[in-house]
Amino acid sequence: MPIAVALIGGPLVVVVQKLRDENTSQHAEARALLHRVADKVDKVDDKLDGHIAWHLTKPTRRKKSESQN
Repeated sequence: MPIAVALIGGPLVVVVQKLRDENTSQHAEARALLHRVADKVDKVDDKLDGHIAWHLTKPTRRKKSESQN
């Protein structure tokens, strides 16, 4: 019986370990990709903040109809 367990369990452990290693590497790749996405989102956020601030602080222009009166 122990030999049968070893013959079945041994290769099964090897397959499970290989899948675990592959899963770990895929998670590492996903984390790196998410980090790049987060950096890009931060850059867009900074640009938007600057653009909104520009809109809030720019001098207002008078319409032609107001300046002709």
